[in-house]
Amino acid sequence: MIKKIVSSLFLERLKEIERYGQSADEIQWTQLKGLLRQAAATEWGERYRFKDIRSYREYAEQVPLQTYEDLKPFIGRMINGEKNVLWPFAVKWYAKSSGTTNDKSKFIPVTKDNLKKAHYQGGFDTLALYFKNYPDSRFLFRKSLVLGGSHSPSPLNKKSHYGDLSAVMLQKLNPLVDLVRVPSKKIILMGEWESKLQAIVEHVWNKDVSNLAGIPSWMLTLIRRVLEKTGKESLLEVWPNLEVFFHGGISFEPYREQYRTLIPSERMHYMETYNASEGFFGIQDDPKDQSMLLMIDYQTFYEFIPMKELGEEHPTVLPLEAVEPGVNYVMLISTSGGLWRYQIGDTIRFTSCFPHKFVITGRTKSFINAFGEELMVDNADKGISEACSQTGAKVKEYTVAPLFLLDRAKGRHQWLIEFEVFPSSLEEFATVLDQALQRLNSDYEAKRYKEISLQPLELIPARNGVFYEWLEQRGKLGGQHKIPRLNNDRTILDELLSMNVHPES
Repeated sequence: MIKKIVSSLFLERLKEIERYGQSADEIQWTQLKGLLRQAAATEWGERYRFKDIRSYREYAEQVPLQTYEDLKPFIGRMINGEKNVLWPFAVKWYAKSSGTTNDKSKFIPVTKDNLKKAHYQGGFDTLALYFKNYPDSRFLFRKSLVLGGSHSPSPLNKKSHYGDLSAVMLQKLNPLVDLVRVPSKKIILMGEWESKLQAIVEHVWNKDVSNLAGIPSWMLTLIRRVLEKTGKESLLEVWPNLEVFFHGGISFEPYREQYRTLIPSERMHYMETYNASEGFFGIQDDPKDQSMLLMIDYQTFYEFIPMKELGEEHPTVLPLEAVEPGVNYVMLISTSGGLWRYQIGDTIRFTSCFPHKFVITGRTKSFINAFGEELMVDNADKGISEACSQTGAKVKEYTVAPLFLLDRAKGRHQWLIEFEVFPSSLEEFATVLDQALQRLNSDYEAKRYKEISLQPLELIPARNGVFYEWLEQRGKLGGQHKIPRLNNDRTILDELLSMNVHPES
């Protein structure tokens, strides 16, 4: 009976999602009109005359592009209790996001509208699309293991609180969700990562878990701890009804083979979502296609800047209707969280239009273009995956930075890689990786041609645990914290190399 009721709700929503292919322009314009109407009386809305905007062109002309630094003073006033600044009413909750390349914290407003119409709606739609693909699933009748963030809810002042997005969401969830979710709310909101990890293991190892949700790298850490606790080699020996991992936050490619080893079953499914502190943007709707469907009716209006124009004074800015497949774009969002033409920091590439499906290719601060090679995280992840497949290696973590050889007016990329399973030959792994990158990226290939600008990449094996220790030293264990993959300077790589001292040395 429960499944029939839920299925009927899913069916209605799936009909609405099917409209994405035929009515994307109409749906997006409806989102923008609604946002402008709701915020017209705010300080921001009056400053940029929201009530007078009648077209996308007028919106683009009247409202400037924004970064977090631009909005920071306004968000600071909201944190102190001011109403009607960027969004109507007072905003009590803020998602803390530290980013990947610096230690500065961002506090993203989490409004009631954004929480309900984006984040919770995204969770509902994820389940709807999953059941569309796997109608015989019974995971609703078992436990869901959700590995949340590392920042427990904390007060900013008497009027405002912050935490990881997952912690903020837990504050507003229906208590009935606690009947199917593990671990307990008390455990998931623990602040210290190591203590929380141990508590989670003790709480969940003997539960009937059917689905996992979290970031691949940290979920892998938890899985290994569960296997250590139980003495099992396969996670299916612990949780025989496990059937799906809902993952996001970082690319799954470098971890795919490790998951297949620890969960050796064709019945195990993997479904990617794109849920950030700023909103919920994408869901993998087809298990045979690793790209995600752009969710265009979550009170979010999208715009895009071609990656090649990033940093220009007057870059081309395109609405969704004007994008093309195969181009790397910087994503801008206007949302019911009070973010207006906001550069979120992620780059994506559309694989199709109408409906719009995409893959995340990296971060605006996470790429290498030291020699004109324009290497993106998407290229690096796929290259690592191919090298692992051909050599039998398994990679835990990696990071890359350029090395300038000034005496030869050229350089190379240095890859620091921590292996779960070493390849039989590091030289072969490096060669396969380099060749894969040339196939995946024509700019990289051009710079490698006869070593005009780039010499062959250099692979440096990392000692076990060095990336974990680097995160620990910076208070970034667990949750949404990630290893920066590509860096255009050597700051992070040099820090890691200084720690990469093997015990025997």
